[in-house]
Amino acid sequence: MQKHFLLLLTCILLYSSNMVKACTIFSCSREGQTFVAANEDDTTPFTRIWYNPSTKDRYGSVCFGAPDMQVAAAMNEHGLFFDYAAANYNLSKLNLTNPYKSDIMWEILGKCKTVKEAMVILKKYDYISQSQVLLADKEGNSILINPKGIIEKSGDFQVNSNCNMINGKLSCRRPEIANEMLSASKTNTVDFLKSILDKTHQEGELNTLYSTICDLKKGIIYVYLFHDYNTVYKIDLKSELKKGYRIENLSDHFPASFAYESFSKNHVLYLKESIFQEMKEKGIDTTIDHYISESEKLSPKNEKLNSALLEVALQLIKYSWNEHNNGRMWDYWFSQPDGYNIKQYKDPALASTERLLQYLSSKETKDLKLQNFIYEISGFINLVQGNTKVGKEFYQKAICTPNETYAVTLQRGNKMINRLNK
Repeated sequence: MQKHFLLLLTCILLYSSNMVKACTIFSCSREGQTFVAANEDDTTPFTRIWYNPSTKDRYGSVCFGAPDMQVAAAMNEHGLFFDYAAANYNLSKLNLTNPYKSDIMWEILGKCKTVKEAMVILKKYDYISQSQVLLADKEGNSILINPKGIIEKSGDFQVNSNCNMINGKLSCRRPEIANEMLSASKTNTVDFLKSILDKTHQEGELNTLYSTICDLKKGIIYVYLFHDYNTVYKIDLKSELKKGYRIENLSDHFPASFAYESFSKNHVLYLKESIFQEMKEKGIDTTIDHYISESEKLSPKNEKLNSALLEVALQLIKYSWNEHNNGRMWDYWFSQPDGYNIKQYKDPALASTERLLQYLSSKETKDLKLQNFIYEISGFINLVQGNTKVGKEFYQKAICTPNETYAVTLQRGNKMINRLNK
C-alpha cells in the first residue's frame, strides 16, 4: 500500500500550488463582444465541474478543477472570470508579508462583479501563488496577477500562458501563436477563438484536458473535452445555477471517446474513479461493503485496492467539505491557515468515510507513517462531526511518534492540537 500511496502523494504535490501545469488563456473584447478562452493542459484527467448557487454572502458561480477540488478556472453569475497558468516564481525571494489566509481568487469570485472591485481586495494582500492568473469581466477589462504584481490589459486582448524564458526567448510557441492570431484579425467569434485553442492545444504525456470559451456578457460557456473541438457542451450559467448545488464529472457531458478513455485508464487514479462511478450507480455504502469484501479476499495482495480505498475516503471528504462550504476547496488538506477553522456539520458521507478509514487502519502494516496519516484524517472528520474528544485522541495518536510521521501530518497535527488545547 505504501508504494501506491506514494503515487497518491505525488499527485497531491502536483496540485498543491494552484494546479494546472501548462495552459493557454486569453481575453478578447471587440465588436461589442467580451470573451475569454482557455486550454487547460495537464497530466491528470477526471476534471470536475461544480455549481455553487448564490448565498447571502457569495455570488453564484461555476468552477472547473481536478478531483482535489481546487478551482482551476471559474466564472460567477456577473461574468467575472479567472483562470490559472502555472509559473515558477520563487516566493522566498519576494517580500511577501501580508498573504490572504486562504485562496484570494475564491474570495474575489464570491464577492466581486468586476475587475475594478477585485483590485480593492488585491491591493490589500500579497498574491502568494506560484501561478499567474488572468482575471476578466464582462465590461472588457482584464488583468494578469502574479507574485510580482499586476499587469493590466493594453489593447483589446490579453494572453496568459506559462512558457519559461530561456536565453531571452520563450520555451514554447503557444502564447506567440495566440498573440499572432489575435493581432492579425479583428474577429471575435466563438469559431475564431476555437481555432486559436485548436492551434495551441497540446497532445502527448501533457494533454489539453478540456477547453472553454466564455461569453462573459451572456453568461454562456462553451466546453470542449480532450482537444476535440467538434463536440461542445454548452452551459447557460444562470439556468444551471437554478438547479442547485452539484458536482459533476465533466466527461459525463460528452459522448464516448477512445482517445480520452485510453488516456484515463492509464492514470494512477483510474481505480479510485471507477469506484466512485460505482457509488453513483449503487450507492456509497453498498459500494464500500463490496470493496471491503474484495480487499479481504485479496489480502495480503490488496495493496493497490487499499490505496484506492484510501483515495476514495479522501475524495468523499473533499466532496463533503465542498458541498457544505459553498463550493470551497478543502483548505485543511492544503495546509492553508483558514483550514484549521473547523466548521461542524453532519453528512452521511463522513460516516461512510470513517468506516473506510477504520477498516484500513485495522490492517497490520509496517508503514507507520501511513498509519499516522490515517489517524490524522480520522481526527479531522471526527472534529467536523462534533466528536471533539475522539478527534483529539486521533490527532494525539497521529503525532506521538514524530520520526514515523509524514511532515505534513506532523505540521497539521501539532497546529490542530494547539488549537484544541486553548
